[in-house]
Amino acid sequence: MKITLQNLLNLSDNDIKRAKVKLNQESRGAHATSNPVQIYLSNPEEVNTDWLFWHKKTRYFKKGWLAVCLLRLDYDRWLFTTIKEVTEELPVADKIYGGIGYKGHEIEKYSNFYGRVIVKYHKDHQGQGVWYENIIDELEVLEILPSLFDGEAFPGYDKVRLTYRQLATIIDKGKRDWIAALENQKAVYLIADTSNGRLYVGSATGDNGMLLQRWSNYVHSGHGGNQELIGFDFDDIKQNFQYSILENYNARVDKGFILDRETWWKITLQTRKFGYNKN
Repeated sequence: MKITLQNLLNLSDNDIKRAKVKLNQESRGAHATSNPVQIYLSNPEEVNTDWLFWHKKTRYFKKGWLAVCLLRLDYDRWLFTTIKEVTEELPVADKIYGGIGYKGHEIEKYSNFYGRVIVKYHKDHQGQGVWYENIIDELEVLEILPSLFDGEAFPGYDKVRLTYRQLATIIDKGKRDWIAALENQKAVYLIADTSNGRLYVGSATGDNGMLLQRWSNYVHSGHGGNQELIGFDFDDIKQNFQYSILENYNARVDKGFILDRETWWKITLQTRKFGYNKN
């Protein structure tokens, strides 16, 4: 039997009629370069206020309405982050770029569910605001997390593709499943500069640290001690660099073998000629 978000919240008939859902996701416009999931992980209130109450020409809410915040994790999966009652409508001077259009206070009685409930909803419409009663039967509960959402689970070595901010969140928060997966692995890895497509192939051989240590160095310095990457603007690195694993090995694999594989990838991807590798 399907369990819906309404089964958990049990909103009254009156609350259902005055509740509107804001579907927050990566989009063009004011937040085009921002990943709301990463923003939520570092500062939940920025999503629960700035993203929830931002608008341009479309006014999503009115005073006295309930604002339900859902945050897209991937295609059909959304994180339920808050419900706020709108207490004030604010003027938005710039109708082109928009701004924060409302003030509101969080509904405390639902707080045990904030940041812990993942729902399924198939968004096949362009608008971000939709009446709760219109989709009440479509918001299926997939999972109730044991604690607050702290990022996606480790997907397997062959599916790792992280932005700088995603990697930084994993390292800074000490996300245990990721830490356990990376801390004892040697590897050949790839750094992609998404602003121009140039690539850098590196390795974690044990002598220079296992994969977790190598990537932690990138998070803290940007360049990880690699001469080819020293001199890059750290803000550009945070904005554009992406990290993935080409091959991973257990701690017993010989350093020489890993270095040979690193060279093979440099030749294959032509990163000495077209990328950032120099040796």
